[in-house]
Amino acid sequence: MMTNEAITLFKYYLQSNHKKRTIESYSPLIDKFETIYKHRSLEEISSDEVFQFLEDVTKNLSKSTRRLRYAQIKAFYNFIIDRRSLNMRNPCNTSLLAKAFKAPKNSPRKILDRETVEEMIYKAKRHRDRLILELQAKCGLRIGELLKIRVSDIPDRTITLREPKSGKEAEKAYMPENVSRKLSEYIQGSTIKGAERIFPICYSTARSLIRGLGAKLNVNVTPHDLRRYSATYASRNGVPLEVVSKVILRHQDLKTTQVYLGKVSDSEAIRWMDILHEK
Repeated sequence: MMTNEAITLFKYYLQSNHKKRTIESYSPLIDKFETIYKHRSLEEISSDEVFQFLEDVTKNLSKSTRRLRYAQIKAFYNFIIDRRSLNMRNPCNTSLLAKAFKAPKNSPRKILDRETVEEMIYKAKRHRDRLILELQAKCGLRIGELLKIRVSDIPDRTITLREPKSGKEAEKAYMPENVSRKLSEYIQGSTIKGAERIFPICYSTARSLIRGLGAKLNVNVTPHDLRRYSATYASRNGVPLEVVSKVILRHQDLKTTQVYLGKVSDSEAIRWMDILHEK
């Protein structure tokens, strides 16, 4: 099968089954691959050539990005081999490529404690800033979702999230009563109209806000840490994993949620055993 034909088929598959962001991630790599190999048969491109291609396009990039590009080329080959039942081996399945583009070791994920989060909220001077922190830490919103919310998306204690990360048309997030009340008061005391964003700031501004508040407490905090805190706090207080996963984080896979929750210390494990079995 000619490479340009394979890439045309793969692009059609991406457009039919994946979100815009995924397509945009694949496109530069696939387009570059097509430019170089479009007049060659896919079967005759060797593992060494794929290795050199990936080395060239990922030069000076981070280990995680190199790994991503390798995974994308591998996925392209797997799709074509499976779809067209090609009698060939995926050239990405070699020890050389696997080692050269191996995933970086993840450092332990930090878990914020309740005192730190509450202190950050307390130190936020603006009503808007406190709400941003609470919606992430208590409702599990992604910062990108939070910044897109409009007045019309909040009929009651639910928040309709348009174009969520899952790829669904919309999802719902839920607010505790006190957060819902504070948000309602903020909207009523402003000039924001139904179709307007409640928090009309960009991601970098929100990130700087959160990092700045963390710095006051000598803690390195990102927006995503607050979302992870919402899950960890719920889990540590006995909320079932299914609720944490499907309602708070809105994950499609429980395994993803388990990564968020981090490790349980020995003392905490013992405490829960005592609670479960009444000591």
